[in-house]
Amino acid sequence: MLTAVVIVYSLYFLVNLYVSTMQIGFIAQAKNKKPVLLDASSFVKAAEYAIQKERISMAKSFVDYIVVLAWITGGISYLHSVIFLQNEALRSVVIVLAFVFINGVIFLPFSIYEKFVLDQKFGFNNSTVAQYIKDLAVTTILTAVIGGFVIWGIYLIISSFSFWWLYSFVFIFAIIILINIFFPTIRALFFDKLSALDDKELADEIAALMNKTGFVSSGVFVSDASKRDSRLNAYFGGLGKTKRVVLFDTLLNKLTKKELLAVLGHELGHFAHGDIYKNITVTGIMLFIMFFIFGNLPANLYLQMGLAPAPYLIMILFLIFLPVMSFVLMPIIGLVSRHNEFEADVMGAKLGGQIELASALQKLVKENKTFPLSHPVYIFFHYTHPPIVDRLKALDVDIDDDKSALEGPCVQ
Repeated sequence: MLTAVVIVYSLYFLVNLYVSTMQIGFIAQAKNKKPVLLDASSFVKAAEYAIQKERISMAKSFVDYIVVLAWITGGISYLHSVIFLQNEALRSVVIVLAFVFINGVIFLPFSIYEKFVLDQKFGFNNSTVAQYIKDLAVTTILTAVIGGFVIWGIYLIISSFSFWWLYSFVFIFAIIILINIFFPTIRALFFDKLSALDDKELADEIAALMNKTGFVSSGVFVSDASKRDSRLNAYFGGLGKTKRVVLFDTLLNKLTKKELLAVLGHELGHFAHGDIYKNITVTGIMLFIMFFIFGNLPANLYLQMGLAPAPYLIMILFLIFLPVMSFVLMPIIGLVSRHNEFEADVMGAKLGGQIELASALQKLVKENKTFPLSHPVYIFFHYTHPPIVDRLKALDVDIDDDKSALEGPCVQ
């Protein structure tokens, strides 16, 4: 059985590697062709950034593969042998957190390189070393506190019920819903400084836009995201009464008011279509499948690893294979998500204007240095949003006409 587990993870690694290789080769050829949506130098620069990001991803995949093999062929057993605590619940919490933090340390150099070398080179990084260390410390503490609580809860469930996988699924799914509810509050408390939007005219227009779809928000806020990164973004966070609109200050600085309203119209389209609840449902289905599989693993798998099927071992194996299951299900999730994005674009064009939304999308490509083309296989496995070219075509932008692609849609 252990051999089968290794084969499954090896196939996941090889397919991942193949998809990345196809993407790099595709972009390397495309960057020498006629530019799309960007001027020639920006087109090449965006291609180089995408290629380097994908190479880092490949390196991470290779390290991940080695690390996973090390864990399942002796690493987990080693943690079991060196962590001695009389309280079994506490011991499980410490072992699983040790697994998480050791992985975090192993992959930390990749994060540092991406932030302070790659993103710095391409003009994205605004973060200082002190800010990065602070964010890392806060993330580590939150992981230890919240993660420790979750691990303890799963330990109690596994130890108490024969159908532990079903109750564990319910417990984790409830945690996910709570995270969605309190995410804006947690982010505001520990990471971003949020301030009320001081442009009353814009705030009133946003409120009018929200009223058209029945979106009730606890407020419109501006995040000081530029202290870390120059990319443009915005999000609707929370569920129920905790819903709020958060605009990155970078977005406010780069988009016109009409373009910004069109982007928010797109996000309101997700709300109007219930996409957040669809996404939570899809996540729930994926987790249910995962818990069902891990609740019915043969006992000889654990014996071959030299360990009893203890709660901490089940949790670690779950964490190891969660990315595999996500990768397998991603084509289905991506297909649904891309459809939802097209539908949200229709709403964005209706609420904020077709020309304004198309113009905003093009600015996002330019400012975020997004390479507008991708290999179909890469899109199939990785894209939750349609390629920007396809979104613009759906908005009647003729991307083959440089002038019209820069000025806006061809409205009949």
